[in-house]
Amino acid sequence: MKNPIVESLLAIAAALLVAAGVAWAGSQGGVAVAGIPLFALAGVVAFVIQWVVFVPSYKAQTEHWYDLTGSLTYLTVIVGTLLLVGRFDPRSLLLTVLVSIWAVRLGSYLYRRIQKSGADTRFDDIKPSFTRFLMAWTLQGLWVFLTLAAALAAMTAETVPALSLIGWVGLAVWIAGFGIEAIADAQKQAFRNEPANKGRFIQSGLWAWSRHPNYFGEITLWVGVALIALPALSGWQYVTLISPVFVYLLLTRVSGIPMLESRADERWGDDPDYQAYKDRTPVLFPRPPG
Repeated sequence: MKNPIVESLLAIAAALLVAAGVAWAGSQGGVAVAGIPLFALAGVVAFVIQWVVFVPSYKAQTEHWYDLTGSLTYLTVIVGTLLLVGRFDPRSLLLTVLVSIWAVRLGSYLYRRIQKSGADTRFDDIKPSFTRFLMAWTLQGLWVFLTLAAALAAMTAETVPALSLIGWVGLAVWIAGFGIEAIADAQKQAFRNEPANKGRFIQSGLWAWSRHPNYFGEITLWVGVALIALPALSGWQYVTLISPVFVYLLLTRVSGIPMLESRADERWGDDPDYQAYKDRTPVLFPRPPG
């Protein structure tokens, strides 16, 4: 028989072990502050912020600060790393600006959404449990650290290669991904704001090309970040290129698409229009409707 408490504790331990391994790899060939590898320090900060906000959130039994905390952690870690390195080279500045733009846009969007809806149903079953709720916050710390890993490794690397062609290609990929994610979110929000669409599913705009175009954009923009960071990496630092792979696996295998697809099937599974939409529309990678 499964024990939720034991499973949560094991998940927390696994998250910390993975983070520790990536922290060690990303710190090789990187700068240190007061003898502490700056890359590893950034990872510690990512987790500590989650745990600090978890305490009042658990006491109040609210998830309202979860997404906003994630975004503020991205900003704190990326800007803090830039300032502590004290090296304002073009690559580091570009990575900081891109991550900051993404974090502000997504964080404000998610915060407005939960304020409007009043709750996030993902947390209904886990909020009452200390260990399960703590697991959710710990996994967010892992999410922040691993997605930022390639950018942080490049910013803290001892060598500073010039921003070459692959960096500009990465910027173009990031712009495409960011644009897709932002447009998809805006289209879905506009759809939900129409009273006539209450209880219906969106299948227009980018949502006619993919059932989850916002997630496709999210994965794409982190590929762009990894490409910008790539020339500054060496040796064990290449492990940090797990960043876009982690985002892909998280969204397609864990908390993103599987959860939303299951919820949609429960709600519209018997609707012939929804079944037709699923048949003609890919789950992630866009394809022209037709």
